[in-house]
Amino acid sequence: MKTIYLSSAYLAPVEYYSKLLAYDKILVEQHDHYIKQTYRNRCHIAGPEGIQTLSIPILHPDTLKCSMKDIRISDHGNWRHLHWNALESAYNSTPFFEFYRDDLQPFYEKEYTFLADFNEELCHLMCQWIDMQPNMQRTSEYKKTFATDEYDFRETIHPKRDFNVTDPAFTSRPYYQVFESRHGFLPNLSIIDLLFNMGPESLQVLQKSI
Repeated sequence: MKTIYLSSAYLAPVEYYSKLLAYDKILVEQHDHYIKQTYRNRCHIAGPEGIQTLSIPILHPDTLKCSMKDIRISDHGNWRHLHWNALESAYNSTPFFEFYRDDLQPFYEKEYTFLADFNEELCHLMCQWIDMQPNMQRTSEYKKTFATDEYDFRETIHPKRDFNVTDPAFTSRPYYQVFESRHGFLPNLSIIDLLFNMGPESLQVLQKSI
């Protein structure tokens, strides 16, 4: 049984979901220290002007090092409204936005306390849309050493790292994007980009990316 360790992620990129498909068991880290400017609280979508970053504000902990499981979401800046408007603006004209929107919009109306809970519930919804049932669990402790059938991708899937270099097992397969004629194909965006553009065919794209 192949096991992979992943960080918690907000509407994670396609690369992340390819791991959920490729591995027998997925352990989502809860005990790592929260790090800024990672997929833990941000995602990249394709807007009319190109790549757009959506970041969830957090309540900064009293200590320098705080476990991911304890990170709380801030209501600063009316971010839920802004994120939903950005998603609507970017994907309203895609083939599947109307099909999925009623299931997604409540996530931007309900107040979640912890970032890990919000990310996890969104991830379950994405998997449901893709029609995949990964064996996902939360970690019970932070591990630094791994068995030969365990793989640590907690910091490998990162917005500032080139997946072509850090993850040779993943290939970003081009698919239809509504703004492709304007910006060209934008690889490894949030899974939401793939789903809104490709709908049920998203699973096939993921399979080909492994």
